[in-house]
Amino acid sequence: MAAGGRADGPLPDLGPYVVARPIYSEPAFQEENERRAQLQPTLRERVQSACSCSRKKAFQITKSFLPVLDWLPKYKIKEWLVSDIISGVSTGLVATLQGLAFALLVAVPLGYGLYSAFFPLLTYFFLGTSKHLSAGPFPVVSLMVGSVVLSMAPDEKFRIMSSNATVNKTLIDTASRDAQRVVIASTLTFLVGIIQLVLGALQIGFIVRYLADPLIGGFTTAAAFQVFVSQLKIVLNVSTKNYNGILSIIYTLIEIFQRIGTTNIADLIAALLTIFVCMVVKEINDRFKHKIPVPIPIEVIVTIIATGISYAADLEKKYNAGIVKTIPTGFLPPAPPAVSMFSEMIASAFSIAVVAYAIAVSVAKVYALKHDYAIDGNQEFLAFGFSNVFAGSFSCFVATTALSRTAVQESTGGKTQVMGIISGGVVLIAIVALGKLLQPLQKSVLAAVVIVNLKGMFMQVFDVPRLWRQNKMDSMIWIFTCVASIILGLDLGLLAGLVFGLLTVVLRVQFPSWGALGNVPGTDLYRNIKEYKTVVEPEGVKILRFSSPIFYANIDGLKSSLKSTVGFDAVRVYNKRLKALRSIQKLIKKGKLKATKNGIISDSGATNEAFELDEDPEDPEDPKIPTKEVEIQVDWNSDLPVKVNVPKVPIHSLIFDFGGVSFLDIVAVRTIRMIVKQFERIDVRVYIASHQDNIMTKLEQCNFFDDNIRKDMFFLTVHDAVLYIQHEIMHRDIQDPIFEKISLMQESKEPIDFTETGKPDDELDVQEEAMRRLAS
Repeated sequence: MAAGGRADGPLPDLGPYVVARPIYSEPAFQEENERRAQLQPTLRERVQSACSCSRKKAFQITKSFLPVLDWLPKYKIKEWLVSDIISGVSTGLVATLQGLAFALLVAVPLGYGLYSAFFPLLTYFFLGTSKHLSAGPFPVVSLMVGSVVLSMAPDEKFRIMSSNATVNKTLIDTASRDAQRVVIASTLTFLVGIIQLVLGALQIGFIVRYLADPLIGGFTTAAAFQVFVSQLKIVLNVSTKNYNGILSIIYTLIEIFQRIGTTNIADLIAALLTIFVCMVVKEINDRFKHKIPVPIPIEVIVTIIATGISYAADLEKKYNAGIVKTIPTGFLPPAPPAVSMFSEMIASAFSIAVVAYAIAVSVAKVYALKHDYAIDGNQEFLAFGFSNVFAGSFSCFVATTALSRTAVQESTGGKTQVMGIISGGVVLIAIVALGKLLQPLQKSVLAAVVIVNLKGMFMQVFDVPRLWRQNKMDSMIWIFTCVASIILGLDLGLLAGLVFGLLTVVLRVQFPSWGALGNVPGTDLYRNIKEYKTVVEPEGVKILRFSSPIFYANIDGLKSSLKSTVGFDAVRVYNKRLKALRSIQKLIKKGKLKATKNGIISDSGATNEAFELDEDPEDPEDPKIPTKEVEIQVDWNSDLPVKVNVPKVPIHSLIFDFGGVSFLDIVAVRTIRMIVKQFERIDVRVYIASHQDNIMTKLEQCNFFDDNIRKDMFFLTVHDAVLYIQHEIMHRDIQDPIFEKISLMQESKEPIDFTETGKPDDELDVQEEAMRRLAS
């Protein structure tokens, strides 16, 4: 036997499985099993419980808000500190380089990328619940921030005329432009933090559930393509306009290829060499990760070498290469956000807040599962909310996490959040002392580092064939989100993908699986008759399993599946019987038929073909034809002495298996009530089995039950219902209940009114009244 009681091979033959118990209908079960009283606390009790405070409760609340108070006292210095230091130093080097590189995506001076790689680490140390997450910039989120920055502060706003009298030339006021862009980026970061704090305070961590894995995969792949295009012009050192919105990536590509003749060869060669070397070394790191104790920090090594080559060869002057030029040292004082800009960026801020949180939590869950610990989704909202509010006050852009940076932090043996503080110390050294050393570095090398880090996201394309084999709908979500994000832009593309994903959920619920069930002989098991050869339908009984919540959107699906299961339309059968009764009445009045206590017979010498059913509802009846009052029976499943087309009803019972129905709405309750009445009128009893308790509660709330529709039609299992039906059939009276007794009044001055309707749901009472008048 395997762990957990599962069998590795076939189960042994333990003999027949026998259970002896009564047949349980809902009332019978409730009579034997008393429900627990559900005592709901009053509003006053809830307020008192929420407002009450004790020392223990206060400490628990404080620990939940500051997780560092929980894990730091348990820190094992001898076992974990060395690993955290090694991991922190390695991650800090990568974070420094990525901070510079991702600043290119935000279109702000590179020094602000170092700030963005430092400040979020401080707050996440105290508030975060993931031991391995490396807080900081991420290319997708940085590009989304950059799109807002470029749309609100394009180059066109900062054009100035040259003061040279001989040459009229338009220049860009780069100092004013960069200052404005920093304000926009930091204000957006502050607003993203506020949104995340509000969502965390409202316990809306579940919002990330609507960002399904296929949606995230398609979105990040499209974002990777957007990032690649944005870095391509830096690799080539080609100047283009800043396009935003729908088809912006297409316009950017067109302009890049139009100006590709102006490519700077020195920048292109440096970028290609960087990409090649980094890709080869990263592949070595992946293949030999079990043999290499610490991954080779190839981005750091390449950056140092490229900086030295650029400085020694003076590439800027000799080859007009684009270099970093200036990286400020030290820190800027905190500054308040530009609140006046909130209204312009609120929509983008919300999408960025959700995407940043979704990416971070997705990565955190992977490593939490791998190392067997839990993360708190709502606390992560608060952690990143405070991180972004704090970072936004120090001129940073939005923080989340980076896959590569977190992978380095985990693969180098990091144990706790202490490695985040150590990596922050490495970034701090770069900010304070090493900034000037990186000034000769080519921007194309940083762009190449960004492109190399997109490999993992581009590789997600190979998930599509697997998704197509496993679930075609999920693959369609992936493809749609990816294409929409490329064409419409990241913000609108994410919204379109989310709407499309929710639409697929609606479609799946609106067209759920259903099937007719049969019994596995000798057992109480029931399976789909189309999937198993050995199952047998009980005689005269149809069983329908509907595997979905029933509500207004899939009511038509319930009706169509019911019609397919039973093989006839109950309303049509009923209307046909009404027409047949009217025809029989007219023929009896005309003397062509005789009504006896044993049924309806034709006159001697008359043939069945002589009595065609008159389908004209306007045909007047002759009240002068004398008739006498008799009681007759009509067997609708036998050949009638009139030529009528009344559909056969081969069943006497219908069972709904509601084991897969989790809830009903008011429309569903009304429809089920109508179905029960429709089948009862044609002598088919309806039963409901395997229902959940909340279904019963909903039916009671909606006044489903009356004198005719009682709780004894509900059974705990399908087998209970089948056994009950078989018992009833065995003890049924000799007179077949499918016969319908009618009385025709003698010497009636007025013809009996038969009402036909095409709207049975609205006029059932009218039809029932006609049947009652016919029976009177």
